[in-house]
Amino acid sequence: MSNPFQLAVCAEMVWRDKPIEWRASRLAERGLGVGLWNYPDHDLAKLEATGANFTIMNGYLQGRLADTVGAEMLLKSARETAQVGKRLGVDRLNLHGTGLGDGGIPIPQHGTYSPGMLLRARDTLHRICDIAEEEGVMFTLENLNPLDHPGCPFGSTADVLSLVSAVNRPQLRINLDLYHTQIGEGDLVRWCEACLPWIGEVQVADNPGRCEPGTGEINYPGVAKALASMGYRGPLGMEAWAAGDSDAAVDAFVQAFS
Repeated sequence: MSNPFQLAVCAEMVWRDKPIEWRASRLAERGLGVGLWNYPDHDLAKLEATGANFTIMNGYLQGRLADTVGAEMLLKSARETAQVGKRLGVDRLNLHGTGLGDGGIPIPQHGTYSPGMLLRARDTLHRICDIAEEEGVMFTLENLNPLDHPGCPFGSTADVLSLVSAVNRPQLRINLDLYHTQIGEGDLVRWCEACLPWIGEVQVADNPGRCEPGTGEINYPGVAKALASMGYRGPLGMEAWAAGDSDAAVDAFVQAFS
């Protein structure tokens, strides 16, 4: 089967009984990219030795977009993470509107936006782009859903699109997570079309359950056909738990997008 996309899988979520470097090697053997979460959880030397193509990794360990103290924390953390990203050859470094704690709960939670938050978030993202330009890296801003990540500022697909398109610099792209879009907004194909000029990566998991394509309600073969028809040829990552056997989950993902 031919494949128009650059496929990758989040290594944290499959073969969970195996060391992370084993998982990275297994994905590389299959010709797939490797997504990571927080780098301090892993032995970087062992990951380097796999020779895998690391496609995306969390681009910060702490900080927030829209307040002065949080922005300084974010910028410092992002610069440090950029060095790790360059060491591993990571393609994209991922951001959210605020830090995420245990279970993905935002730190802090925001019920509503205060005046000026949007302008401060744009300013922070421009400063992130300045760091990215200096370091030769790319950052993405990911949308999140309000059920799994309640109170995350700038978490919706609409908010992420508004921010990234307003900044409109090549060092910042959208990490369009369609699992989160399905829960938050639905209408996946039209959101793909709206975000298309700014997409850095598309991530997928089925809903409910956040498992591989074919386990839930989303017609991912239809989404794949639509993405290909609109000319998308970029990275496409499975950030999903394996519902059962991890090899079978990866097979289902590859089949859905081939």
